[in-house]
Amino acid sequence: MKASELRDMSAAELEQKLAELKQELFNLRFQHAVNQLENPMRMKAVKKDIARVKTVLRSNENA
Repeated sequence: MKASELRDMSAAELEQKLAELKQELFNLRFQHAVNQLENPMRMKAVKKDIARVKTVLRSNENA
């Protein structure tokens, strides 16, 4: 997900997206723990997406 796409979203949509990403990261960590994770790079991508969402939320708060 690109930061420009996130900037176009409302605060409520960003909160929803953040919750979805956190749930996905939880599921990926669980799969990793039981050795069923197919794509380990997906964890890295989800973490970066979470950081992007949090950054956009924070910049919206400050603006």
